[in-house]
Amino acid sequence: MTFTRRFAGIALASAAALALAVPASAQSTQQSLSSGSVIESIKQEGVIKIGLSIFRPWSMRDLNGELVGFELDVGRELAKDMGVEVEFVPTSWDGIIPALVSGKFDVIISGMSITPQRNLTVNFSDPYAYSGMTILANKAMTEGFSLEDYNSADVTFAARRGATPAAVIADMFPEAELLLFDEDGASTQEVLNGNAHATMSSEPTPSEAARRYPETLYVPFNEAFQAGGEAFALRKGDPDAENFFNNWIGTKTRTGWLKERHDYWFRGEDWKDKVAE
Repeated sequence: MTFTRRFAGIALASAAALALAVPASAQSTQQSLSSGSVIESIKQEGVIKIGLSIFRPWSMRDLNGELVGFELDVGRELAKDMGVEVEFVPTSWDGIIPALVSGKFDVIISGMSITPQRNLTVNFSDPYAYSGMTILANKAMTEGFSLEDYNSADVTFAARRGATPAAVIADMFPEAELLLFDEDGASTQEVLNGNAHATMSSEPTPSEAARRYPETLYVPFNEAFQAGGEAFALRKGDPDAENFFNNWIGTKTRTGWLKERHDYWFRGEDWKDKVAE
Protein backbone atom coordinates (compact mmCIF):
# COMPACT_ATOMS: atom_id res chain seq x y z
CA MET A 1 0.00 0.00 0.00
CA THR A 2 2.81 2.38 0.95
CA PHE A 3 4.69 1.51 -2.26
CA THR A 4 1.53 2.10 -4.29
CA ARG A 5 0.92 5.49 -2.70
CA ARG A 6 4.57 6.44 -3.19
CA PHE A 7 4.47 5.38 -6.85
CA ALA A 8 1.26 7.31 -7.40
CA GLY A 9 2.77 10.39 -5.77
CA ILE A 10 5.82 10.21 -8.03
CA ALA A 11 3.60 9.82 -11.09
CA LEU A 12 1.48 12.81 -10.11
CA ALA A 13 4.56 14.92 -9.47
CA SER A 14 6.02 13.96 -12.85
CA ALA A 15 2.77 14.77 -14.60
CA ALA A 16 2.60 18.13 -12.86
CA ALA A 17 6.19 18.92 -13.81
CA LEU A 18 5.50 17.96 -17.41
CA ALA A 19 2.35 20.09 -17.48
CA LEU A 20 4.36 23.07 -16.29
CA ALA A 21 7.21 22.37 -18.70
CA VAL A 22 5.04 22.34 -21.83
CA PRO A 23 3.64 25.88 -21.39
CA ALA A 24 7.09 27.11 -20.37
CA SER A 25 8.59 25.60 -23.51
CA ALA A 26 5.84 27.07 -25.67
CA GLN A 27 6.32 30.46 -24.05
CA SER A 28 10.06 30.28 -24.66
CA THR A 29 9.48 29.44 -28.32
CA GLN A 30 6.98 32.28 -28.67
CA GLN A 31 9.40 34.75 -27.07
CA SER A 32 12.17 33.55 -29.36
CA LEU A 33 10.02 34.06 -32.48
CA SER A 34 8.89 37.48 -31.28
CA SER A 35 12.39 38.70 -30.51
CA GLY A 36 13.53 37.57 -33.96
CA SER A 37 10.84 39.56 -35.77
CA VAL A 38 11.80 42.47 -37.96
CA ILE A 39 9.20 44.45 -36.03
CA GLU A 40 11.43 44.30 -32.95
CA SER A 41 14.52 45.43 -34.87
CA ILE A 42 12.53 48.31 -36.39
CA LYS A 43 11.43 49.41 -32.91
CA GLN A 44 14.96 49.13 -31.55
CA GLU A 45 16.58 51.01 -34.42
CA GLY A 46 13.80 53.60 -34.64
CA VAL A 47 13.53 53.36 -38.43
CA ILE A 48 11.74 51.18 -40.98
CA LYS A 49 13.60 50.61 -44.24
CA ILE A 50 11.29 50.18 -47.23
CA GLY A 51 12.41 48.84 -50.59
CA LEU A 52 10.66 50.21 -53.68
CA SER A 53 11.12 50.62 -57.40
CA ILE A 54 10.37 53.81 -59.31
CA PHE A 55 7.24 53.73 -61.47
CA ARG A 56 4.28 56.12 -61.75
CA PRO A 57 2.16 56.77 -59.80
CA TRP A 58 3.31 54.25 -57.19
CA SER A 59 6.60 56.01 -56.60
CA MET A 60 8.35 58.80 -58.55
CA ARG A 61 10.36 61.96 -58.07
CA ASP A 62 8.86 65.43 -57.97
CA LEU A 63 10.39 68.49 -59.61
CA ASN A 64 12.72 68.91 -56.62
CA GLY A 65 13.94 65.32 -56.84
CA GLU A 66 12.01 64.18 -53.77
CA LEU A 67 10.22 60.83 -53.74
CA VAL A 68 6.43 61.08 -53.94
CA GLY A 69 3.58 58.76 -54.84
CA PHE A 70 1.14 56.27 -53.42
CA GLU A 71 3.84 54.02 -51.94
CA LEU A 72 5.51 56.98 -50.29
CA ASP A 73 2.25 57.96 -48.59
CA VAL A 74 1.74 54.37 -47.44
CA GLY A 75 5.29 54.05 -46.11
CA ARG A 76 5.22 57.36 -44.24
CA GLU A 77 1.84 56.59 -42.69
CA LEU A 78 3.06 53.15 -41.63
CA ALA A 79 6.17 54.64 -40.03
CA LYS A 80 4.12 57.30 -38.25
CA ASP A 81 1.81 54.68 -36.76
CA MET A 82 4.83 52.63 -35.64
CA GLY A 83 6.41 55.69 -34.04
CA VAL A 84 9.60 55.40 -36.11
CA GLU A 85 11.37 57.18 -38.96
CA VAL A 86 11.20 55.88 -42.52
CA GLU A 87 14.00 55.28 -45.02
CA PHE A 88 13.10 54.49 -48.62
CA VAL A 89 15.57 52.39 -50.59
CA PRO A 90 15.04 52.70 -54.38
CA THR A 91 16.00 49.38 -55.98
CA SER A 92 15.84 47.96 -59.49
CA TRP A 93 12.80 45.73 -59.90
CA ASP A 94 14.66 42.61 -60.95
CA GLY A 95 16.83 42.78 -57.83
CA ILE A 96 14.30 43.90 -55.26
CA ILE A 97 13.38 40.46 -53.85
CA PRO A 98 17.04 39.34 -53.48
CA ALA A 99 17.76 42.67 -51.75
CA LEU A 100 14.93 42.03 -49.27
CA VAL A 101 16.09 38.48 -48.57
CA SER A 102 19.66 39.68 -47.99
CA GLY A 103 18.43 42.22 -45.41
CA LYS A 104 19.03 45.50 -47.27
CA PHE A 105 15.61 46.68 -46.10
CA ASP A 106 12.79 45.46 -43.88
CA VAL A 107 9.87 45.19 -46.29
CA ILE A 108 8.97 45.78 -49.93
CA ILE A 109 6.14 48.26 -50.50
CA SER A 110 6.22 48.73 -54.24
CA GLY A 111 2.99 47.66 -55.91
CA MET A 112 4.14 44.05 -55.94
CA SER A 113 1.41 41.65 -57.00
CA ILE A 114 1.12 38.28 -55.30
CA THR A 115 2.28 35.38 -57.46
CA PRO A 116 3.05 31.74 -56.58
CA GLN A 117 6.58 32.13 -57.93
CA ARG A 118 7.36 35.11 -55.69
CA ASN A 119 5.65 33.44 -52.77
CA LEU A 120 8.23 30.64 -52.91
CA THR A 121 10.86 33.18 -51.84
CA VAL A 122 8.98 35.76 -49.76
CA ASN A 123 5.79 36.00 -47.74
CA PHE A 124 3.02 38.45 -48.56
CA SER A 125 0.70 40.53 -46.44
CA ASP A 126 -2.96 40.95 -47.24
CA PRO A 127 -3.49 43.15 -50.33
CA TYR A 128 -3.44 46.89 -49.71
CA ALA A 129 -4.29 47.87 -53.31
CA TYR A 130 -5.91 46.34 -56.37
CA SER A 131 -5.17 47.12 -59.98
CA GLY A 132 -5.36 45.49 -63.37
CA MET A 133 -3.12 45.67 -66.41
CA THR A 134 -4.10 46.97 -69.81
CA ILE A 135 -2.43 46.96 -73.21
CA LEU A 136 -0.96 50.21 -74.53
CA ALA A 137 -0.39 50.04 -78.28
CA ASN A 138 0.95 52.04 -81.20
CA LYS A 139 -2.08 53.07 -83.27
CA ALA A 140 -0.47 52.93 -86.70
CA MET A 141 1.20 49.57 -86.06
CA THR A 142 -1.84 47.77 -84.63
CA GLU A 143 -4.83 49.28 -86.43
CA GLY A 144 -7.57 46.67 -86.74
CA PHE A 145 -5.81 44.12 -84.51
CA SER A 146 -7.89 41.69 -82.50
CA LEU A 147 -6.49 40.38 -79.22
CA GLU A 148 -5.48 37.19 -81.03
CA ASP A 149 -3.52 39.19 -83.61
CA TYR A 150 -1.05 40.29 -80.92
CA ASN A 151 0.06 36.67 -80.50
CA SER A 152 2.26 36.64 -83.59
CA ALA A 153 5.97 36.42 -84.34
CA ASP A 154 5.53 39.66 -86.29
CA VAL A 155 4.50 41.53 -83.13
CA THR A 156 6.93 43.01 -80.60
CA PHE A 157 6.04 43.80 -76.99
CA ALA A 158 8.09 45.85 -74.53
CA ALA A 159 7.93 45.46 -70.75
CA ARG A 160 9.79 46.12 -67.52
CA ARG A 161 12.24 43.34 -66.68
CA GLY A 162 11.10 41.08 -63.82
CA ALA A 163 7.69 42.75 -63.47
CA THR A 164 4.32 41.00 -63.63
CA PRO A 165 3.37 42.43 -67.07
CA ALA A 166 6.43 40.75 -68.61
CA ALA A 167 5.27 37.37 -67.32
CA VAL A 168 1.67 38.00 -68.41
CA ILE A 169 2.76 39.02 -71.91
CA ALA A 170 4.91 35.90 -72.23
CA ASP A 171 1.96 33.77 -71.12
CA MET A 172 -0.75 35.47 -73.19
CA PHE A 173 1.31 36.10 -76.32
CA PRO A 174 3.99 33.38 -76.45
CA GLU A 175 4.58 33.84 -80.20
CA ALA A 176 5.38 37.56 -79.91
CA GLU A 177 8.86 38.99 -79.39
CA LEU A 178 9.38 40.51 -75.94
CA LEU A 179 11.90 43.33 -75.30
CA LEU A 180 12.80 43.88 -71.64
CA PHE A 181 13.81 47.15 -70.00
CA ASP A 182 14.61 48.35 -66.49
CA GLU A 183 11.80 50.94 -66.30
CA ASP A 184 8.19 51.23 -67.41
CA GLY A 185 9.00 54.54 -69.09
CA ALA A 186 11.47 52.88 -71.45
CA SER A 187 8.85 50.33 -72.50
CA THR A 188 6.34 53.08 -73.29
CA GLN A 189 8.98 55.00 -75.20
CA GLU A 190 9.67 51.97 -77.41
CA VAL A 191 5.99 51.83 -78.35
CA LEU A 192 5.86 55.58 -78.89
CA ASN A 193 8.94 55.44 -81.14
CA GLY A 194 7.50 52.57 -83.17
CA ASN A 195 10.12 50.06 -82.06
CA ALA A 196 7.45 47.90 -80.39
CA HIS A 197 3.81 47.31 -81.20
CA ALA A 198 2.60 47.36 -77.60
CA THR A 199 3.36 47.16 -73.92
CA MET A 200 1.31 46.24 -70.88
CA SER A 201 1.30 47.75 -67.41
CA SER A 202 -0.93 48.52 -64.46
CA GLU A 203 -3.40 51.34 -64.72
CA PRO A 204 -3.36 54.29 -64.77
CA THR A 205 -0.03 54.30 -66.65
CA PRO A 206 -1.40 53.08 -70.03
CA SER A 207 -4.39 55.43 -70.01
CA GLU A 208 -2.20 58.38 -68.99
CA ALA A 209 0.20 57.71 -71.84
CA ALA A 210 -2.69 57.42 -74.31
CA ARG A 211 -4.06 60.79 -73.17
CA ARG A 212 -0.61 62.36 -73.43
CA TYR A 213 0.07 61.10 -76.96
CA PRO A 214 -3.40 60.57 -78.48
CA GLU A 215 -2.14 60.71 -82.07
CA THR A 216 0.23 57.77 -81.54
CA LEU A 217 -0.85 55.68 -78.56
CA TYR A 218 -4.12 54.11 -77.45
CA VAL A 219 -5.56 51.45 -75.14
CA PRO A 220 -7.14 49.09 -77.69
CA PHE A 221 -9.26 46.96 -75.37
CA ASN A 222 -11.60 47.97 -72.59
CA GLU A 223 -10.38 45.08 -70.50
CA ALA A 224 -8.03 44.67 -67.54
CA PHE A 225 -5.91 41.55 -67.47
CA GLN A 226 -4.69 39.66 -64.40
CA ALA A 227 -6.51 42.01 -62.02
CA GLY A 228 -5.30 41.09 -58.57
CA GLY A 229 -3.97 42.43 -55.31
CA GLU A 230 -0.71 44.19 -54.48
CA ALA A 231 0.80 43.39 -51.09
CA PHE A 232 3.76 44.05 -48.81
CA ALA A 233 6.53 41.48 -49.29
CA LEU A 234 8.51 40.35 -46.25
CA ARG A 235 11.07 37.74 -45.38
CA LYS A 236 9.82 34.26 -44.55
CA GLY A 237 9.59 32.98 -40.99
CA ASP A 238 8.26 36.19 -39.41
CA PRO A 239 4.65 35.68 -38.25
CA ASP A 240 4.75 38.76 -36.01
CA ALA A 241 5.56 41.07 -38.92
CA GLU A 242 2.92 39.46 -41.11
CA ASN A 243 0.35 39.85 -38.33
CA PHE A 244 1.24 43.51 -37.75
CA PHE A 245 1.19 44.47 -41.43
CA ASN A 246 -2.11 42.64 -42.00
CA ASN A 247 -3.75 44.41 -39.06
CA TRP A 248 -2.39 47.78 -40.18
CA ILE A 249 -3.71 47.24 -43.72
CA GLY A 250 -7.07 46.11 -42.32
CA THR A 251 -7.37 49.22 -40.16
CA LYS A 252 -6.42 51.60 -42.97
CA THR A 253 -8.85 49.83 -45.31
CA ARG A 254 -11.76 50.07 -42.87
CA THR A 255 -11.15 53.76 -42.15
CA GLY A 256 -11.00 54.54 -45.86
CA TRP A 257 -7.47 55.96 -45.68
CA LEU A 258 -6.00 53.58 -48.27
CA LYS A 259 -8.85 54.22 -50.72
CA GLU A 260 -8.54 57.99 -50.32
CA ARG A 261 -4.78 57.90 -51.01
CA HIS A 262 -5.19 55.43 -53.88
CA ASP A 263 -7.89 57.58 -55.50
CA TYR A 264 -5.70 60.67 -55.16
CA TRP A 265 -2.79 59.11 -57.04
CA PHE A 266 -4.62 56.81 -59.45
CA ARG A 267 -7.78 58.74 -60.29
CA GLY A 268 -6.90 62.38 -59.70
CA GLU A 269 -4.60 64.75 -61.55
CA ASP A 270 -3.78 67.34 -58.87
CA TRP A 271 -0.26 65.94 -58.48
CA LYS A 272 0.74 65.73 -62.15
CA ASP A 273 2.18 69.24 -62.50
CA LYS A 274 4.45 68.56 -59.52
CA VAL A 275 6.38 65.66 -61.07
CA ALA A 276 8.59 65.33 -64.11
CA GLU A 277 7.15 63.71 -67.22
